[in-house]
Amino acid sequence: QERLQESGPGLVKVSQTLSLTCTVSGGSITTNSYYWNWVRQTPATGLEWIGAVTYSGFADYDPALRSRAFISIDAPKNQFTLHLSSVTPGDTAVYYCARDRGGGKFYTTLYEYDSWGQGTQVTVDT
Repeated sequence: QERLQESGPGLVKVSQTLSLTCTVSGGSITTNSYYWNWVRQTPATGLEWIGAVTYSGFADYDPALRSRAFISIDAPKNQFTLHLSSVTPGDTAVYYCARDRGGGKFYTTLYEYDSWGQGTQVTVDT
């Protein structure tokens, strides 16, 4: 069974770059038609889609975050990583990695994805 697991720092300082890694087990990150997403959630904003990539080179990001977000894939490690630069307190959230087969940018709940991680809390410290 496919499993996704987020890892990374729980606390980052304002203006730093946040890097979170998602490790995929029980499945291959190189599978065609799979989209690998990063999303985040707060009680105030709900689920916010950050971006998605595929192994074949597709990439898409939320327009509001496009200038600061980048997702890379490490196929040998079966991992993908979110890099979010110039963080502010507004980036404080629970971050999730998730997988879908298309349309993930429009989802409003985690349950709509085919699989997702348990989430990791990130706090931006002023």
